Amino acid sequence: MTRPTREARIDLSAIRHNIASLRSATAPARVMVVVKAGAYGHGAIEVARAAVDAGTDWLGVVDVSEALALRDAGITAPVLAWLHGTETDFAPAIAAGIDIGVSSLGQLESVAAAVTDTSGNAPFASVHLKLDTGLGRNGIEESQCAAVFARAYELEREGRVRIRGIFSHLANAGEDEDLEQVRRFEALVDQATAAGLTPELRHLAATAGALRVPSSRYDLVRLGIGVYGLSPFDDTTSAALGLRPVMELSAEIVSVKRVPAGSGVSYGFTYRTDAETTLVLVPLGYADGIPRHASSRGPVFINGKTYRVSGRIAMDQFVVDIGQDTAVVGDRAVLFGDPATGVPAADDWATAADTINYEIVTRIGPRVTRTYTS
Repeated sequence: MTRPTREARIDLSAIRHNIASLRSATAPARVMVVVKAGAYGHGAIEVARAAVDAGTDWLGVVDVSEALALRDAGITAPVLAWLHGTETDFAPAIAAGIDIGVSSLGQLESVAAAVTDTSGNAPFASVHLKLDTGLGRNGIEESQCAAVFARAYELEREGRVRIRGIFSHLANAGEDEDLEQVRRFEALVDQATAAGLTPELRHLAATAGALRVPSSRYDLVRLGIGVYGLSPFDDTTSAALGLRPVMELSAEIVSVKRVPAGSGVSYGFTYRTDAETTLVLVPLGYADGIPRHASSRGPVFINGKTYRVSGRIAMDQFVVDIGQDTAVVGDRAVLFGDPATGVPAADDWATAADTINYEIVTRIGPRVTRTYTS
């Protein structure tokens, strides 16, 4: 079978391996696999199915549309969606048995009102209250928690909602800050309990916290970047964490040409050849999610050797100077994958673009064909 011109090859066996490794490291907490943003660029439906096959307890997404897409694909596992616009219609999510993260009193009222709109299709809305314990993003402010907890208790008594979970998110700003968030989270959970709520699930940790802040694991850990085989830490590789990178990004070489010394390459001629050399053209650009900031820095593996992007990355393509080495049209250029195989890592591209590995994989665009191996 002919490979696509642009390909992100997704190793689903690596997904299953990473879930097993992370589950072992964070037991006895239950596991939520986060498949938001198209599973960090890997493909939400396929990754979700692999995660369910691997025994994950929950799936996590950002909004209701992502959650409904999982249901439309026949995925019946528990799903939590936690970020909502003011016009979100919660009724379809409630009818589909999707748990809803709530970050304000207004959202709680909207969710409760939507129960009536389901016309009996769901007995109640299953809610996780999102608390702001110091990250400063969405979440119920501490000063508002007492009112939200009291109203949640009333709505439970009316049979319109069930507070299944209480959660928050660590800032990963350092050990002292993380532990302070743990303290604040526990104090608010105690306040919720005193208000009559009995949540089944308390969850605070994503991959970084789950691995390095044991006290933040509670009943459930939300695993994102680690599931995709990438490290959330600057000082520890994925291999050291027992993880295998899931995505390999490559494209076929579409042009090979010899040019003389002094030839300008790509826009602005920010790169010029210093000798007669061979240039190859790779049909990936910033429209495909390749960061322009990695111009003249991003690593590319071709025929057993790693080179650097030569000149500016354009919308659809970039050039690599391979010197006196050889390549032909149709050879593969690998931008990143599992470094254990000799290719660059997504972390190398993150370094080249002054960003994080999360962004490198998540930004890969729709022109790149995802193919799946099991």
